Amino acid sequence: MKTNLVGKYLIQGALLSAFLCQANSSRADLPIGSALSISPPGSASAVKITINDPANHVWILKGSADLKNWSELEAIKVHNGNFARSLPVNPTNPNIFYRALYDPLRQNIFSTVTTALNLPVTPFNYAAPALPPYFLAPVIVDQDNTPANNPVTDPAATLGRALFYDKRLSTNQSISCSSCHQVSHGFADSKKFSVGFNGGLTGRNSMGLSNARYYLRRAFFWDERAATLEDQVLMPIQNSVEMGMTLTALTDRLAAEPYYTNLFKSAFGTTNVTSDRISKSLAQFVRSIISSKSKYDQGIPVSFSNFTTEENLGRQIFFGQVGTATCAACHGTDNFVPGPNINNNGLENPYIDKGVGALTVLPQDEGLFKVPSLRNIALTAPYMHDGRFATLEEVVEFYNSGIVNHPNLSPPLRNPPGSPNPGAPKRLNLTAAQKAALVAFLKTLTDTSVTTDPKFQDPFNYGD
Repeated sequence: MKTNLVGKYLIQGALLSAFLCQANSSRADLPIGSALSISPPGSASAVKITINDPANHVWILKGSADLKNWSELEAIKVHNGNFARSLPVNPTNPNIFYRALYDPLRQNIFSTVTTALNLPVTPFNYAAPALPPYFLAPVIVDQDNTPANNPVTDPAATLGRALFYDKRLSTNQSISCSSCHQVSHGFADSKKFSVGFNGGLTGRNSMGLSNARYYLRRAFFWDERAATLEDQVLMPIQNSVEMGMTLTALTDRLAAEPYYTNLFKSAFGTTNVTSDRISKSLAQFVRSIISSKSKYDQGIPVSFSNFTTEENLGRQIFFGQVGTATCAACHGTDNFVPGPNINNNGLENPYIDKGVGALTVLPQDEGLFKVPSLRNIALTAPYMHDGRFATLEEVVEFYNSGIVNHPNLSPPLRNPPGSPNPGAPKRLNLTAAQKAALVAFLKTLTDTSVTTDPKFQDPFNYGD
């Protein structure tokens, strides 16, 4: 593809009668990996120019009425790989021409915070969200994994938000943290395994991030190999499948962007771009993703009178008030995360992926995996570390009838002493209505205020 594309629209009244896209072979080639298109309008009112440019170059947009005399309309700095601009079409002018070109001599425009990012004048509140009283009770406060040296602040979480969505954190600038933790899916991935920068697949399903701040054991990843969130956020960046970067290359790349040095100064007091600051700001942004406005939360102060009969039945099953389910044993408290234990939930025997056991090579650790929060669980399909279950109905049926006996199976999933067949995997024997009720209850943990809140969305300026 060449640098000069001309979109020609011949307008007769309000109707589009022809479209021509030409490549001018006298120009140099486009930057490697970039693409440029000028699309015919859906109506007679606008033409759309779309630029895909992972290296974020400057492009020159020009207009002409006669294909001879061209006027520069705009110098466009691409941010985070993509830019689109809708251009007016005048029905009274029978010939309208636009072109966008890449000129290597014009690469002297640098982004500013104002041009690169869509940020509010008053920073979003990340540091002090309004939380319900039960979030301040000792049982939940004790789950907070925020270290004393990295409390959430508005400027650093704002920086973390930009980093979270920035594709420049991958070596070929093709994916970001948000590629595998998508806000619309509860900051999880809708695929079983996420796609890395070079097309490879991750070894495990990407967890949802809602309420990641609350986990008593404090560790991260399915096998808890990261002791802290600060450790965890840097590992995918350096992973050879996921993002393929080195921290030195990343800090150099970010330091070359003036708007990043401004963000680092606002967050940490100086313009220095370091991996420690990247780690802290990303961790702060992730910890700010707190769900506290689900239907379940709304039900707590009114004794769940807002629930349907089916949802209340599911709640009673979940918490062991009806039947023999022990869901709350591993998803306790209003954050639906476990206490001090890591668990084996009897997915298989032997385990193909041994979880913690793959790290320690100890038989007693086989099949031990972190238990994530169930908040926004209806959005985070597929489920389990390997994404084997596509629906909540499949998950409920597994715990109802499919738990496999394993030497490390967690005690709450075994028949208790004194019951028939003690020690065997628990079978709940739920009716179809009870299983549907349990699914209905799990859906009350959905909190769209998190998935739609502007402070958690992609902040980059992509033009239109």
